[in-house]
Amino acid sequence: MAQPIPPNYMAYDRTIVVFSPDGRLLQVEYARQMVKNGSTSLGVRFSGGVVLAALKISVPLAVLESYKKIYEIDDHIAAVSSGSLADARSLIDMGRVRAQINRITYGEQISIGSVTKYISNRKHLVTQYAGVRPYGVGMLIGGIDKTGARLYETEPSGTMIEWKAQAIGRGAEKAKKILEKGHKESIEEAEAIRLAIRALKAGEKEASAENTEIVSIGKGKMQKLTSAELKKYFASSS
Repeated sequence: MAQPIPPNYMAYDRTIVVFSPDGRLLQVEYARQMVKNGSTSLGVRFSGGVVLAALKISVPLAVLESYKKIYEIDDHIAAVSSGSLADARSLIDMGRVRAQINRITYGEQISIGSVTKYISNRKHLVTQYAGVRPYGVGMLIGGIDKTGARLYETEPSGTMIEWKAQAIGRGAEKAKKILEKGHKESIEEAEAIRLAIRALKAGEKEASAENTEIVSIGKGKMQKLTSAELKKYFASSS
């Protein structure tokens, strides 16, 4: 939990490149808070791939399909975000370009770790120069490559961590308790989807089949669950 900012520290939050006396980068902490304010997103690694899930915010008169929180980076990698959607979109575009450059240069798919490191490096870069701000978005990047199923988190400081299951956003703490209790190494795809839904419902009481987005990435396929499939899984995950 972030420490409160004393009034005499205000001089240290005017620029990203100045550390406070106790070694804090306050602008990065503010960016982390933006991630915590975002709707809950999570990822679950299963025996043959990764499931990514997110709650989509419903706005009156808006076309719900235009609100995206899960993005395809390549045909074997996807990412889910919490925080600034504009920042997420910009970073996703960078990741897509990097993935295509890797295909053209080496004739093979980019690894999950490589694309995550590239995005994390970009996040870290903007914490080192005056006149810029950190990216106010956290991301879970998952997929399957020749090393197997992988799930990484990248946060506003540029830190990169690999997880078996992880949640970010305002309901993360409650969701993580469900993930910790229910995840196991041998979990299969269907149970991983049900676990993701239970965790999402724990973090977001209004989560339903209508406002939830789930993508499963397995060997040779990336599948976005349809409305009918979501209703079926929600009914069986109570």
